[in-house]
Amino acid sequence: MVLIKEFRVLLPCSVAEYQVGQLFSVAEASKNNTGGGEGIEVLANEPYERPGEAGQFTHKIYHLHSKVPGFVKMLAPEGSLVFHEKAWNAYPYCRTVITNEYMKDDFVIKIETWHKPDLGTQDNVHGLDMETWKDVEVIHLDIADRTQVSEEDYKADEDPALFKSVKTGRGPLGPDWKRELANNKDLPHMCAYKLVTVKFRWWGLQGRVEKFIHKQERRLFTNFHRQLFCWLDKWVDLSMADIRRMEEETQKELDEMRQKGAVRGMTAGDE
Repeated sequence: MVLIKEFRVLLPCSVAEYQVGQLFSVAEASKNNTGGGEGIEVLANEPYERPGEAGQFTHKIYHLHSKVPGFVKMLAPEGSLVFHEKAWNAYPYCRTVITNEYMKDDFVIKIETWHKPDLGTQDNVHGLDMETWKDVEVIHLDIADRTQVSEEDYKADEDPALFKSVKTGRGPLGPDWKRELANNKDLPHMCAYKLVTVKFRWWGLQGRVEKFIHKQERRLFTNFHRQLFCWLDKWVDLSMADIRRMEEETQKELDEMRQKGAVRGMTAGDE
């Protein structure tokens, strides 16, 4: 039995804009979560092709001792809290698979994302069979809703309800921003449909850890997309060539940052 949820993230930008914004924000967020021997190591970032699909392949290693719950750390052997993330970005579709060498087939997180030029109203965009789809919980995230963000994660300069873009005039996002998009389809908009499948087989811990992982994914998606919108003026004028150059520079920075400084970014808390 695996636990599947679909997170829908509505955004006031176009599908084309989001491609650049997402890659910029991933690079920035990686730096914010690296230091003190932990963080992200980039092993590959290169074009790929397979029948009917082409895009960018990335392979990253996450060193995450502080990012997993204490009850897992107590049971997991030293050196086992290292995770591999492989992603095939054939935008507007992207597939990411996260594994752990210690747990092998007993641990898999799969995130499949479709980026659609709509308001998040389509059902089953991933084409699951109806028997599977009926058990999928759909969760709508609101990047402007302060109540969806924990106090420890909240930053005023990453609050879409406060941010106004100088370059585009978008924002701040008020309580009715979603309704305003629905009433004026000429405003840039899109939805990221993120289907998250979690498999964790560890006797006595399965249900607890699967729920924890989904909770962390929700937290990650919420914080990331709040940042993406509030960083709009930093990335809206960038080209894909600019992004690839930035990714190369970030890869070198991450290697240096991981070896020094303090642990940074989201931790697991007291789960």
